[in-house]
Amino acid sequence: MKLKFCGAAGTTTGSQHLLEVNGKRILLDCGLYQGSRKHAYEVNCCFPHFDPASVDMVILSHAHIDHSGNLPNLCKSGFTGNIFATHATRDLCQIMLADSARIQESDIEWLNKHRKKEGLEPVTPLYSEQDAEHCLRQFVTMAYDRPMHICDGVSLAFIDAGHILGSAQVLLEVTDQADGKKKRFLFSGDVGRGHNEVLRDPVVVKDVDFLLMESTYGGREHDAPPGVGDHIGEIIRQAVRRGGKILIPAFAVERTQQLLYVLHELFERGEIPEIPVFVDSPLAVSATEIYRLHPDAFNDEVYKSLFEKDNPFGFENLTLVRSVSGSRALNDLRGVAIIISASGMCEAGRILHHLKNNIGDPKTTVLFVGYCAENTLGRRIRDGEREVPILGSLHVVRAKIEMIDSFSGHADHSELLDYFERTTGPKNRVWLVHGEKDKSEALREALQKIHTQPVEVGVLGDTVDF
Repeated sequence: MKLKFCGAAGTTTGSQHLLEVNGKRILLDCGLYQGSRKHAYEVNCCFPHFDPASVDMVILSHAHIDHSGNLPNLCKSGFTGNIFATHATRDLCQIMLADSARIQESDIEWLNKHRKKEGLEPVTPLYSEQDAEHCLRQFVTMAYDRPMHICDGVSLAFIDAGHILGSAQVLLEVTDQADGKKKRFLFSGDVGRGHNEVLRDPVVVKDVDFLLMESTYGGREHDAPPGVGDHIGEIIRQAVRRGGKILIPAFAVERTQQLLYVLHELFERGEIPEIPVFVDSPLAVSATEIYRLHPDAFNDEVYKSLFEKDNPFGFENLTLVRSVSGSRALNDLRGVAIIISASGMCEAGRILHHLKNNIGDPKTTVLFVGYCAENTLGRRIRDGEREVPILGSLHVVRAKIEMIDSFSGHADHSELLDYFERTTGPKNRVWLVHGEKDKSEALREALQKIHTQPVEVGVLGDTVDF
């Protein structure tokens, strides 16, 4: 068996790992690299580490764009095989890949303006909405814990990862024709924290021989344990006293639904005043509808709520905004209101307009509830920069900036160690990916102290034999 690191090695974005076994080439995830527009386009357009037509199948851990977002381009570039995913992941990809295509068009328009100034030829988007739709025809969906034979000597099972709706650990049971040995290979995907407000806990996988593991929060602990009602309630009460808007940049999938459930509970218990709440993201609105179709992923409390209440993700003072005119109308909104809008890293989407119009107002609160990668606008605001570029112009940051890392869908350092120890088996070799270099190295050092077998950090472009 061979494993090649084709993305998310030394960074947290662009997950792509190529596994060769029994004469087949299996791509684990096919995510978009996210960063500056110019660099991201150069990384994403051409698949420098493999020929798409040579890939036999894709196994998708979950629907986040840094794991799924380059699938339409892969198919457009010659890949014709199956894309294995859970049912919920496929449903989310239906809306997320189309949304990604629209963002591509916007990004390319911006990029071509700059290329024109440099005397360069224009470039085209990575893929269109039609390409995204065509890609969906190659999906083959599977339930959790239902093994399927996918090629000679290889069986696939999806195990709940507790990260977002439909997220999975990828377990491959292999009879390796190269040496005749049976091997259990586990790709962690992104590992959830457990005790999530909405989802089930990650499921323990047993008897693992080889582990490809994420390391997003290596060396870093979340500020608070999961369960954030008290903290977010206090932030909202303080913001109400200041009299300004509360802007929450949030990923449309999982984070928005998690927020809605928590706000619902806070309103019901009377712990925050009945102020208007707007979800200003067509993608988030659609994703919320998809969440209700997959109760099998919910923890016991939310599962019960789904049948006892009209809608655990809705409440009387909630407005779901799809239209552009409805979004623009929020600019004229006066007084206190909560506006939840994508994207969570503030790199695209309607949140940019809300930040542009409100970040200079000291009454405004900007509440970050998730991870922001290096060089993103969200990271710059979180890191305390006093002046930031938004939609082509510089804006002074006068708003109060708040952060709740316990909303994160990623396990932190201690939780990753716990995940590793609960994953049983010899774990003869362990490779860490999906982490910035210092984060991966911090986790590697910690794991090596408790594990006698090699723990390595994946290097982009490298291939390992096992």
